[in-house]
Amino acid sequence: MLSLIEKTERLLSVCEECLERLPAMRELDREPDFFTEVKPYADTNHKLLDEWTEEIRTLIREERPKYVHLHQIESLNESMKQFIVQSFYPKTGKKRFVLSINSATYTLRTVLDELQRKGGEEG
Repeated sequence: MLSLIEKTERLLSVCEECLERLPAMRELDREPDFFTEVKPYADTNHKLLDEWTEEIRTLIREERPKYVHLHQIESLNESMKQFIVQSFYPKTGKKRFVLSINSATYTLRTVLDELQRKGGEEG
């Protein structure tokens, strides 16, 4: 079972993977096979994202962190689900795609900082 910090770090690496995948897919200039490439990756990471989102919602309700808000988490969940799938398709528009990943990365880093700060206080 992954800790909330480990899940947050994993989601950060998913952002990085997506950012690297789009140019690679453009270079290959081919459509991926949805059922063998896209769906397994998306399913795994959407499940992780949903688990993480639920845990963060609980944390926000119970601890009311200063720099992490529910609307950010909801927005991150939605946009990550989109760009995880979009990263496989060469026709994806780069600007909005990159902005979505940057926004998700910022929110995840903010959450990670908060979790590590909180962990430091307890330990």
